[in-house]
Amino acid sequence: MNPRPTTTERGQVSETTRALTEREVAELLGLSVATLRAWRHRGKGPRFLRLGRSVRYLAADVADFVRASAVDTTPVSSSDGGSEMGELPL
Repeated sequence: MNPRPTTTERGQVSETTRALTEREVAELLGLSVATLRAWRHRGKGPRFLRLGRSVRYLAADVADFVRASAVDTTPVSSSDGGSEMGELPL
């Protein structure tokens, strides 16, 4: 499928993005196709397109999913100030 130029609302020409297959997204994320299918069934994972019986993903939606999945690892200060991160008060 070759990208075709399209016209945006402002009249600018842009290239349409080729939709990615399950296998391509699975490879990109380092997951199995079965995991992507399970996520879709549970309503999790990247947003997807259903084109007839085919499932496709837009690269922008996959990138948004990856950004939203990022976990901030900065330590949270404790309210008592006495315990270190990872220690449980006794």
